[in-house]
Formats: sequence, structure tokens, C-alpha cells
Amino acid sequence: PGATEQVAPGAFAKSLAGDYGECDVRALANHDTTLVLGRTTAGTLTLREDAHGLYGAIQINEQDTDAMNLYARVQRGDVSQCSFGFDIKSEEFVENPDGSVRWIIKDVVLYEVSVCTFPAYAETSVEARKNDLDTIRRREGELWKTKMKERINKCRS
Repeated sequence: PGATEQVAPGAFAKSLAGDYGECDVRALANHDTTLVLGRTTAGTLTLREDAHGLYGAIQINEQDTDAMNLYARVQRGDVSQCSFGFDIKSEEFVENPDGSVRWIIKDVVLYEVSVCTFPAYAETSVEARKNDLDTIRRREGELWKTKMKERINKCRS
């Protein structure tokens, strides 16, 4: 109580750019190094930093039963958050007038990202995006059908 931590915008930039050596980040399940879901150097994990923070996408290996089981848990919403493993290169310590303190992490070396049951940062999220892709394709198909019907009706009038 009275102590918080914040990851500042841009904290991942140098690590993702390879400023601390080759950017070879792994995607794991619950920080377990035996459950590798993807890897940047293999092209099965892509990472970027955007306005909301660190964003990642994993190409799930359908031949990996552990990965598919986790994917199913994410689809159901049983597992819905993320975490990351890192070393701090730069941070700022702020002591507030009320006695509370805050660490602002400004620069990190990123080692791994994890789909997690209990993350350190509750605001994180993970989604099974294939469902979104299927929904988008279905909506595009429905939109195309609607436009074609409108064209046909217009031609008939």
C-alpha cells in the first residue's frame, strides 16, 4: 500500500530497436520458459509499442497441444491478461506529499512477454484474435451481399 509502479511511454523502444543487443523476445505461458508460444527471431512473435503500451501478436502453433489448450482458455475468457519479463535500465523515483511513492520505469531490456493467469499489471489484456478475423470476414461477406442486392434492385428499377 502506498507504492505504485508505472511503465512510461517509450520504455520498450530501445529494447525493441535492438539497442541492447539482438531483440530476441519469447512469448511464454505464465513466465514458464518451457512453454514457448512464439519468438521474435523466429517471426512467430511480433511486438511494437503504441499509444496504449506494448502490443504483441503470436502465431499459434496448431501442432502444439499446450499452445492450443492455452488458446482455448483465452477464447473462453478464462485467461485474459499478460505480463512481461524485463530488466530496468532507467527509472524515476517519486515521493508524493502524502507519503506514497511511485517508480516510473523509463527504459527496459525486454526478455519475454507472457499470457498470464495472475499478471502484475491488472490493466493488461490478451485476446484470441482469430475469432475477430472470422467475424470480420463474415461481416465483409454480409456487406458484399447487401451491396450486391442493392445493385441488383437498382438495376431492376
